[in-house]
Amino acid sequence: MPATLNFSKMHGLGNDFVLVDSRKESLDKLEIKKLAIDICDRHFGVGADGLIIVWPSQKAHYRMQVINPDGSEAEMCGNGIRCFAKYVYETDQLKEEVISVETIAGTMLPAVILKENKVIGVEVDLGEPKDEGEVKLEGFTFRKISMGNPHAVAFVKELAEIDLVVTGPIIENDPHFPNRTNVEFVEVLNDKEIEIGVWERGAGETLACGTGACAAAVASHLSGKTGRRVIAHLPGGNLDIEWGQDNHVLMRGPAEKVFEGKFEL
Repeated sequence: MPATLNFSKMHGLGNDFVLVDSRKESLDKLEIKKLAIDICDRHFGVGADGLIIVWPSQKAHYRMQVINPDGSEAEMCGNGIRCFAKYVYETDQLKEEVISVETIAGTMLPAVILKENKVIGVEVDLGEPKDEGEVKLEGFTFRKISMGNPHAVAFVKELAEIDLVVTGPIIENDPHFPNRTNVEFVEVLNDKEIEIGVWERGAGETLACGTGACAAAVASHLSGKTGRRVIAHLPGGNLDIEWGQDNHVLMRGPAEKVFEGKFEL
């Protein structure tokens, strides 16, 4: 019998992940990068925008590792951490509603939103953003915003006119971004709503990006286009983003479990 790996398939606004719990699965002999490439493949694997692994932590309740479909590791993932929080809260039958999660970008504090003891959404404090200035590329002015991971945000009049598949990888791999970057094109609808197209570093065009929505909201306010709280409309659904007076960015949105399965190694 071939060895198998148990997993959960989850998504936040269509930004989908294969989640593996290292506390239950033996990962010691596996090459994690190759596993991510294989399992995220939408034709020959399970198919996902990333592999998320639950690890024990010495600093927090848990540690989250996020591997992109190309095998690169992400510092943080906004939609992913909501899925992570839902999984551990329900799997471990936690009593506390605020969970501490160690990531490369620091310790995050997702708080589950409950209905009849089921997680219907998660609010995450993503900490303080960093404005790293502007750069002009491919005819656009991009604002570089760090949410613990890099983002390049450009404002456009008509989002529908942007070809993400063409422009996204050019910006992602531009030398201005030594670690590559996530790319967000933003159409401001009014001072409380923005619409976003996302090209994710290492994953390509996705239906949503949580940290990208936060970066877009921060850039929108810094540019005087919106207030400090906006509804971010993404292809997969909406996120509620608030940049508080304490300089911390809060993201509120759903997380869904789709199915469980076994992956043959």
